Amino acid sequence: MSRKLKKGYFVRGEFVAEGSERDLELKRELKGTDEQSRTDLKRESLELQKLGEDLLTLRADLMARLNLSEKLKDAVLEAKRITNFEGKRRQMQYIGKMMRLLDPATLEAVRTTLHEQNNGSAQENLVLHLAETWRDRLVADEDAFGEWISQYPDTDSQQLRALTRQARKDAKPEKPGEAARHGRAYRDIFQLVREQLGRPEEPA
Repeated sequence: MSRKLKKGYFVRGEFVAEGSERDLELKRELKGTDEQSRTDLKRESLELQKLGEDLLTLRADLMARLNLSEKLKDAVLEAKRITNFEGKRRQMQYIGKMMRLLDPATLEAVRTTLHEQNNGSAQENLVLHLAETWRDRLVADEDAFGEWISQYPDTDSQQLRALTRQARKDAKPEKPGEAARHGRAYRDIFQLVREQLGRPEEPA
């Protein structure tokens, strides 16, 4: 009498009989992998949904820099206009679906641009820090004016000198022991210095 062949399958050259302990073990592994994949997909979907919501807060000039389809840009504009809760929710789901169609490079560009809006670019932060340092030096140190003009000769020297004098005058406390005050000239020096620092350098 011929032996009845067991039902099963091969895994890396190993025959696994259906219903065997090895079969159950492999199925448990497979199920665990599937559950993990579903969890990852759900997490990714929620992250893209949130990214789509953040697009609504993006400034128009930064939005224009992104390589997004007109359909997605229009959907974002429409979402901004909708005030009805249920209508807004549906629109955001629609935006979320479109976000899932974007390639990784575009998604990374969206994240980078949102971060720039929220935190400023590294270059902008450096300019702000330098402007604050120069402003305080110009007000506190007589020699700083000459240093600034030698480095940034395009500056309106008369305006800067007048602002510096006024800022020093404003900073003097009315009564002994009072803290130094900062008036409009102090803020204007910062703006003037910041504009100069932010200009692209002339080619040599």
